[in-house]
This record gives sequence, structure tokens and C-alpha cells, in this order.
Amino acid sequence: MQPATAIYEQPRNFAATAAPAGGLDDVFGLVRDDFAAINRLIPQQLTSDVALVEEIGRHIVDSGGKRLRPLLVLLSARGCGFDGNRHVVLAAVIEFLHTASLLHDDVVDRSDLRRGRPTANARWGNAPSVLVGDFLYSRAFQLMVSLNDMEILAILADATNRIAEGEVMQFANIGNFDMHEASYLEAIRLKTALLFQAATHTGAVLAGGDSAEVEAHQRFGMHFGMAYQLVDDWLDYAGDAATMGKNAGNDLTEGKLTLPLIHTLANGTAGQASLVREALRSRSRARFQQVVKAVHACGAMEYTHAAAIEESCLALECLAELPANRYRDAMAAVTRFAVSRLC
Repeated sequence: MQPATAIYEQPRNFAATAAPAGGLDDVFGLVRDDFAAINRLIPQQLTSDVALVEEIGRHIVDSGGKRLRPLLVLLSARGCGFDGNRHVVLAAVIEFLHTASLLHDDVVDRSDLRRGRPTANARWGNAPSVLVGDFLYSRAFQLMVSLNDMEILAILADATNRIAEGEVMQFANIGNFDMHEASYLEAIRLKTALLFQAATHTGAVLAGGDSAEVEAHQRFGMHFGMAYQLVDDWLDYAGDAATMGKNAGNDLTEGKLTLPLIHTLANGTAGQASLVREALRSRSRARFQQVVKAVHACGAMEYTHAAAIEESCLALECLAELPANRYRDAMAAVTRFAVSRLC
């Protein structure tokens, strides 16, 4: 790979992303009743005459995720002055879209662990997992229709289509050692960040926010999602299963080029680049520790760390454009919490 101009500049002040004291307890407490309503609605919407649908659906929905995407729907809507309960349905839609994508991703990636538990495909097989993912997508669209809001339906339909494009893009680039940073960032924008953007964008639209508020929420969701994925990229070469909820090194054994490896191929020594290519080709965990040393030695981990911090700071700047209220402050706390995984 030929060296390419780095997209992210020198890191900003890391103190700007210090984790909130007490984690997210205060944030969830702010929307406690709304979140309780989501937790009642989701099981209700998993009902089916086919027992396996409910069994797999409940397994993945109850697998311990923090549900940051539906949380951001609630905070965005309330922050724009929403007073009602339709945002609970919208939050459930976002969670179902996310859950469906997880089921499909685990099949494509042949993953056997997610959030510290066996994946659905490891327990029930690939075909049932894909089919239940389809069920969740269709249930999400049924709930979207019930909102009776064409603008929200259009945003989510477009987002779902583009997310699928991102998933195909990521799959198509497996084994492509010439992928540049810009191409990778576009792939994660589609595959990961776009659903966070849809969450905050639709929350503001549902609340009837003015054009400036809606636009700031939309940009916030995108930068938050980029930061979130870049933290995951960093953790894959710095964390462990307890920290991540999956095995460290999974990206390597799946043949995935992520930012630490892209930076190593572009900026590392010939030996470091050769090591990364061979490890990606073999998809073997045997060279993982050697790759970890290489990505640290060439500055790829520092660069990925800085990229995540930059995106989180851009997200916080979007929030600074919004009227001050406790929901805006809670979204800032979620941003700092998400990036606090960079230890």
C-alpha cells in the first residue's frame, strides 16, 4: 500500500472526553420511565406463532447490550421538547434494526461470541439466525408505519438501505490490502455510524425540532457513531474479551482491515506491513501478538486513539450548538462514556 495523507490531525485534549462519574446511571435515570416503557414494548413485539422466532429474538435482545441507540432516541426527542410516548416506539424500531444487523453480522463473520455470550448462530445455526434477523427487520418496519410519519419513515428506510451497502462494502474489502483510510472511514460511516445518526436525527424530527436543532442532532449522531466504531477498532488490539464482549483479535482472524492495520500498512516498515498481510491472509490467531506489537510500534494505536478522540470532540461541538438542557448534557455524558473505553 502506498502511503496516504493522514485524515486525522494531532490529538485534542483527552480531558475533554473524561468519563462521567458513576457511568451512565444518571443518564438512564433521567429517562427511567421512558426506558422502562421500551423494555416492556420490545418483548411484546417479539411475539410470534413460531416459537423459534421468540427464542432467538429474546436471546439476542436480552444479551446485555447497553442500548445506547434507543437511549439516544429518547434523549434527542426529550431534548427537543417532545412530550408524548411515540418516541418509545421509535426507540424500539432503532433497537430492532440494530439487533437484526447483529444477527446477520455474526453469521457473515462466523462469530461465536458476542457480549460475552454465545452468538445465536453458534447456538442455533446460520439459517435460523438469518431468518430471525429478517423477522426483526420486518417488525421494525411495521412499527415505523405505526408512527405515521413519512419523514421518519424516509430517514429510516434510507438508513437501512445504506447500512446494508456498508455491510456489503466491508465484506467485499476482506482481503483488499490496498484499501485506503478514506475508503475504510466511508465503510464504517455506513455500517456503524449511520444508525446512530438515524437515532438522533429521527428523535429530533419526531419532537418537531427546528431545522438547526435537527441538523445538529444529525451531525452529532454521525460523529458519535464514528467515534464509537474507532474505539472498537482500537480495542481489538488493546482489549480482551472481558472488556469487549468478544475475543480480542477477532477482526484479524476474520480478515478485516480496520484503522490500526490500515495505518500500519501505510506507515509501518516493510517487515511490519508484510507481517500484517500474512496474518490477514492466514486468518490465524497465531500471529496476533506479533501484529499487536507492530501496530503499537508504528504508531497505529496512537493514531486510532487520536481519531476516536477527534470524532468525539466533533460530536460534543455539535451538542454545543443546541439549547442548554439536561438532555443535551446527558448526550454529552454518553459521548464521554463511550470514548472512556480508550484506557
